[in-house]
Amino acid sequence: MESMLTSPYGLETHGIKNTGFVYWNLATPLLYEEAIRRREGRMAHLGPLVVRTGEHTGRAPNDKFVVREPSSEERVWWGPVNKAMETERFASLQNRLLAYLQGKDLFVQDCFAGADPAYRLPIRVITETAWHNLFARNMFIQAKTGELAEHTPQFTVINAPNFHAVPEVDGTRSEVFIVIHFGQKLVLIGGTQYAGEIKKSIFTVMNYLLPQKQVLSMHCSANMGTKGDAAIFFGLSGTGKTTLSADPTRTLIGDDEHGWSDKGIFNFEGGCYAKVIKLSLSAEPEIYETTRRFGTILENVGFESMTGRLNLDDDSLTENTRAAYPISHIPNATREGVGGHPQNIIMLTCDAFGVLPPVAKLTPAQAMYHFLSGYTAKVAGTEKGVTEPSATFSTCFGAPFMALPPTVYANLLGEKIAAHKVDVWLVNTGWSGGPHGVGQRLAIAHTRALVHAALDGSLSKAPMTTEPLFGMAVPRECPGVPAEILTPRNTWSDKAAYDAQAQKLASMFAENFKTFGDQVSPEVRQAGPQPQ
Repeated sequence: MESMLTSPYGLETHGIKNTGFVYWNLATPLLYEEAIRRREGRMAHLGPLVVRTGEHTGRAPNDKFVVREPSSEERVWWGPVNKAMETERFASLQNRLLAYLQGKDLFVQDCFAGADPAYRLPIRVITETAWHNLFARNMFIQAKTGELAEHTPQFTVINAPNFHAVPEVDGTRSEVFIVIHFGQKLVLIGGTQYAGEIKKSIFTVMNYLLPQKQVLSMHCSANMGTKGDAAIFFGLSGTGKTTLSADPTRTLIGDDEHGWSDKGIFNFEGGCYAKVIKLSLSAEPEIYETTRRFGTILENVGFESMTGRLNLDDDSLTENTRAAYPISHIPNATREGVGGHPQNIIMLTCDAFGVLPPVAKLTPAQAMYHFLSGYTAKVAGTEKGVTEPSATFSTCFGAPFMALPPTVYANLLGEKIAAHKVDVWLVNTGWSGGPHGVGQRLAIAHTRALVHAALDGSLSKAPMTTEPLFGMAVPRECPGVPAEILTPRNTWSDKAAYDAQAQKLASMFAENFKTFGDQVSPEVRQAGPQPQ
């Protein structure tokens, strides 16, 4: 049985047969009705849909696999990030999943990834829950009614959270699985309710397809000024990528995933997936307002069941509370999702060691070095057993989603920086005056002032000092920012302790970069810190 707005490309083409009722391309209000009728979530005050993801409140990178098959085997970056699953194991898992779906009601969204028509990917997301289908509708680019009749998916995601793998049979690590088969153009997800797996699996697909067309795929946010001057923001979770790109003085292009072609940059998505723990109306007004809108999905956010009121400070379920909303919820976002070539690149890090400057200008070689390094730091107390800051290196600022070898992306970045004469900045949103527990987190107002100065061109004209260990050019002044915080060593009362901490972090960079030592030019290899 099927609802209206069906596609000529039916579910039987995916091997799905004997289903219950199939809901095709339901609009947001209808998905709300189904989610609430099926007790998948609750509507909160002012209209957002509050859901719970159960045991899994974040991605499961150790449960992600890529099928080893002829069409992609020679291209994939095999290893801890892209663990291989053999075709026989995949076929067995797929057959059991298809059997599980028989008799089930299913929800289908036909949509696109990629705002540039030249590179957009027609996709289909099939889910066993209404709220996951709403997530797909929010996050991807919606197909227009006229496009649905001709929509032929080039990649399909089947999301079945209540179906579990059998590790002994399937060769998985647990009951959770995210498996990509590039040959069949198919993603299978099961054992987890966390909706981010849907979004990131398609991001991995784009990271596989686009560089083969000389388009750089990037884990970054992007915005542009009134003159069309675009900027991109690289950064891992918690560094400020979403926060700093949602700027009321600039137009948001997208908050997480973009491509950079020979025409400029373009968003992969039609929505945003923002962390909202302890969200502040004063510091992040645009994102805060999305949590009070109909159409927004709130994952694991604090919720008073008797009143329907939210508590964004509630971390009892997870620190990784999320809001998934269409980009149109951001008042100054562009729905076209495209911009010109960026004039500035911001590489964000949250340095909990208190060593890196709040901002530094990078040479092209340094930009490639820090792009391949992808550094940030976890702080003490956020994870069990973490008692002091710990360095995290995620190549290309998004290693879990990179399907090809990292140097493929780094070389494309280097070529585009050179071709378009882009200024590159390293911005530290972490600690000053000491490490976490001793110093203080840099004020978001100061970080915004530094970013604004970088984007309007004034910071490039400021007097610079070369940081001796990391070799970066550090501005000595910036309007709206105390000059003393621009040089980290000056903020530490114990200068010897700073020197020791800086050497420690520099050594971590050097050790991590050994992975790429024979894959990059000597200029890039020598662009990093030189520990004594």
